[in-house]
Amino acid sequence: QVQLVESGGGSVQAGGSLRLSCAASGRTIRHYAMGWFRQAPGKEREFVAAVSWSGDSTYYADSVKGRFTISRDNAKNTVYLQMNSLRPEDTAVYYCAGEVRPNYSGSPQGMDYWGKGTLVTVSS
Repeated sequence: QVQLVESGGGSVQAGGSLRLSCAASGRTIRHYAMGWFRQAPGKEREFVAAVSWSGDSTYYADSVKGRFTISRDNAKNTVYLQMNSLRPEDTAVYYCAGEVRPNYSGSPQGMDYWGKGTLVTVSS
């Protein structure tokens, strides 16, 4: 079993930056695709970014492309999400998730493990 714990959320003004971390425990995630999702109040959970097991392949939602960067450090069993040029519409609870396959399947329903989330609030 894998436990995922997100950290790094907080409040920031528009244009600012935050770096989210997702620390995994219980099992190595080096062979798992990992992703970040978010859920804003009153909205459904949506895909943000994903990274393959090796880190060689990354995927982004159009809304964050060019502003967010996903990365991983398999030696530390940790995944990161660097968020720059934040906008008020980025306000949401951000969730880390893992998929027991090397590449992201393209569906949140395919994720096998989820963290409890960390809140990001961007003010204008």
